[in-house]
Amino acid sequence: MEIKEIIENRRIIKKFKQDPVDLDLLKSWLQVATWAPNHRMTEPWEVLFLGPDTRAKLNHKTNFGQAPIAIAILSKHGSTEIEKNENMVAVSCFIQNFMLLAWSNGVGTSWSSIGVAQSVRKMLHVADDYEVVGIFGVGYPEEIPLVKNRTKIDNKITHLD
Repeated sequence: MEIKEIIENRRIIKKFKQDPVDLDLLKSWLQVATWAPNHRMTEPWEVLFLGPDTRAKLNHKTNFGQAPIAIAILSKHGSTEIEKNENMVAVSCFIQNFMLLAWSNGVGTSWSSIGVAQSVRKMLHVADDYEVVGIFGVGYPEEIPLVKNRTKIDNKITHLD
């Protein structure tokens, strides 16, 4: 697949097959994802693999679409507010890279923001100097949602003098 096709066809998956995803392959996508833009080369991402006990404690409404794998991706704060924001942006790029690599291999992802809740941070033993950017289900899609239309970019562009 061409990168344009991968980007345009990637979907958030809500229901997964129970077929296992090869962990070495998944780790290889995470490794390649580290090539995300990162202004100060802080490499602020951390990945937590969530086992069955942790997933049960989280009690997510869909258990991440019953995905065979669930991971949390964190962002380190940095020493200043600017660095904290730069790190969050870098981790978001890391996540996008990971999701596109997974999709290009037929593996889908879901993205939940429940990690921002203090109770979830506590369950995951997240240190005070990290943010949970998302918790992701990872697996082969049972269903692939239909394409949703996007706003034309011309409606999102402003030219300044």
